[in-house]
Amino acid sequence: MRPEHRHELKTNELAEWIANFPQWAKENRTTIIYVSVLIIVVVGLYLWKGYNKNVVAVQEQLGFTKLITQLPQSKMQILQAQGKGIDYSYKLIQTADNLQDAARSIKDAPVAALALIKRADILRAELLYRPGQVNERDITAQINLAKASYNEALERCSSNPSLRAAARFGLGLCEEELGNFKQAKQIYNEIVAEPQLEGTVASVQAKQRLETMDDYKHKVVFRQTPKPAPAEIESVRPQVELIPSDVNLFGQQGLQTGETSK
Repeated sequence: MRPEHRHELKTNELAEWIANFPQWAKENRTTIIYVSVLIIVVVGLYLWKGYNKNVVAVQEQLGFTKLITQLPQSKMQILQAQGKGIDYSYKLIQTADNLQDAARSIKDAPVAALALIKRADILRAELLYRPGQVNERDITAQINLAKASYNEALERCSSNPSLRAAARFGLGLCEEELGNFKQAKQIYNEIVAEPQLEGTVASVQAKQRLETMDDYKHKVVFRQTPKPAPAEIESVRPQVELIPSDVNLFGQQGLQTGETSK
């Protein structure tokens, strides 16, 4: 078959298909609608996934960063309020709860693990900011919450040496605060001995704790915050000023006395 004849046949087939397309579309209208809707849904899901991965993830990380940067200010407010006899230590519990919510919503595993570690640190620190002496029951309950947060962080960051070391070091501090120095020492030794954790901040801290633990091995006691001394009220003697009418009165009396003596 000659090329010219073959081209002519293809052209005729295309023209015939175009001519019959309206009838074909009418007969297959339902199928065309279903396929079009499916394509739109697939494209929409793809675009939504990209948006959720980029924009939403950035918003979550910004929210987490805001919580961390506000922490020093909250601690300062608590200390200032204690000087006035007001207890604001509950603000740290609120921050810890917000960090837990952030860790549950953040898709980035390392960031979520860091939020859990910071939450555990705040739970431990809150005991130090409470006014008055904290009872053993409250200490044990809150330290156990911190331990649970550290352990959850370990599950999220098993492939990140720095975060894994930080979470395990936090568990060692929890054992110290509960008076379990033997368990704490074991945790520190495991951190120092693991080659993958060498050079991390927590590894250096664990080594320092092992070197100095015997010097401060005692039960942690949360002392009562001293009450501020009442301010002394200075007594001020009111000064009586002589108004012009008083001066005139004394002047008139003097004149009358002088006239009488005369």
